[in-house]
Amino acid sequence: MKAVTYHGRRDVRVDTVPDPIIREPTDAIVRVTSSGICGSDLHLYEVLGPFLDEGDILGHEPMGVVEEVGSQVDNIKPGDRVVVPFPISCGHCYYCDQGLYTQCETTQVREHDKGAALFGYTKLYGQVPGGQAEYLRVPQAHFGPIVVPEGPPDERFVYLSDVLPTAWQAVRYAAIPPDGSVTVYGLGPIGQMCCRVARHLGAGRVFGVDLVDERLAMARRYGVETFDLREHQDVPAAIRDATSGRGTDAVIDAVGMEAHGDIFGKLAQQMAGLLPHQVSAKLIEKAGVDRLAVLHAAVDTVRRGGTISLSGVYGGMLDPLPMMVLFDKQIQLRMGQANVKHWVPEILPLLTDGDPLGTEDFATHQLPLAEAPHGYEIFQKKQDGAVKILLRPGG
Repeated sequence: MKAVTYHGRRDVRVDTVPDPIIREPTDAIVRVTSSGICGSDLHLYEVLGPFLDEGDILGHEPMGVVEEVGSQVDNIKPGDRVVVPFPISCGHCYYCDQGLYTQCETTQVREHDKGAALFGYTKLYGQVPGGQAEYLRVPQAHFGPIVVPEGPPDERFVYLSDVLPTAWQAVRYAAIPPDGSVTVYGLGPIGQMCCRVARHLGAGRVFGVDLVDERLAMARRYGVETFDLREHQDVPAAIRDATSGRGTDAVIDAVGMEAHGDIFGKLAQQMAGLLPHQVSAKLIEKAGVDRLAVLHAAVDTVRRGGTISLSGVYGGMLDPLPMMVLFDKQIQLRMGQANVKHWVPEILPLLTDGDPLGTEDFATHQLPLAEAPHGYEIFQKKQDGAVKILLRPGG
């Protein structure tokens, strides 16, 4: 089969690799019909290469059609149309029983002291072959896959794999009061959907911050009050001015470790990336630093007693945090990978009865799998208006 594989920093290729097979009775094989390129994939493309091997298959936002199931899989059958959540979870352990599927004890990557295994996402999370491929082996298929109806296009459902539940969890964690206010830093795919979900769930004012014209314009189409980083020297101050001097009730950081505006964090990441992989992997895992410009802006933007919700991925171990400010402002801080299946019952009805979150026109680019390297490049460089890219393995 054809699959998107890692070959080095900013070097992904479409290679011919062996077809996946059933290995465990709880496995399934899915023929992939759509698979997204995620902002988290750019962390692999740019920063987290030391935790990948050449030839690793990328991607964690797939959907498709079930081709084969193991002997212990009875919730799906060949021919079913399914979305595959990015965390791999068993559905019946201590943490799964609490809805914390990203902490699943059955698939935890204990070697690296990490939570549940993830598709297509480094040795730290199990090095499980990902979904930017023609076929995907799905472990724990007795629980994970989400059956969706025939009829509507893939664009209606594919974001259940990651984008929608990640944004939904970010908004729920933000604890925005009814008719309250929220600032979303970063208007990439997750940030865009956070804005839409916040409006849908009753936020009165939604502010979006970015520096890319197409992203700002897309957010404005959904009633977001936008702030262009290129036009404001002090965005938190501008947002406080717009909110009676207080700041917003909540802030969502949808950027994470690769934020613009943090030259020292960027330099540290680049230096680590130049070291041999064995050395840089240890350095990042034990002493890594993130670019924290957005997190510091979030602390400055949120009102006293407000909540910061982190949905952007962070990977540092020695990040300096403004603890005195966090304590003094009595800020609540929530974060974590999205527990996809926990939020599906709330989200799925919105996808089967209309399209209030605008999923069908969310993708700015739909490319055949063979053009994945081009997709990664324009997404990473923010070229050609790329906000969300879907790959079509059958295209």
